[in-house]
Amino acid sequence: MLSGRPRRKGGPQHDPLTDTQRDRLLANGRDRDQDHIPVVKFFNPFGAGVWLATELDEDGDIMFGLADIGYPELGSWSLNELRSIRLPFGMGIERDLLFTGDFPISVWAKAARETGRIRDAERLLYRSGRLSGGTRVDTESPRS
Repeated sequence: MLSGRPRRKGGPQHDPLTDTQRDRLLANGRDRDQDHIPVVKFFNPFGAGVWLATELDEDGDIMFGLADIGYPELGSWSLNELRSIRLPFGMGIERDLLFTGDFPISVWAKAARETGRIRDAERLLYRSGRLSGGTRVDTESPRS
């Protein structure tokens, strides 16, 4: 259930990205020299596995961002492979519907390295963001 909608058995997989997210990821992929803010977060609802995507290649499959499947690191992965992961109870990797990136990927990577996990980095960043009066960035709206 990457998209938050149930899949029919034997039916096609739904696109896990909104049109706005896909457009932003593709635009970021064409402008790789920037320190982009994550556009989308995927996670394993049963355990380890978090992916923060900042870019999508023109092929619509290869994503770039911060991945944590035991150790957080910047790199690329296949969206199609992520979608194909089967978990207990017929579930799959989920898209966090409430996620807002708010910080550049370099900040996420540094916090994840310091804490050892993206999930712990998220707690640290948002706790310190609230304390310092940090501003939130909308990852859904296209940039002007």
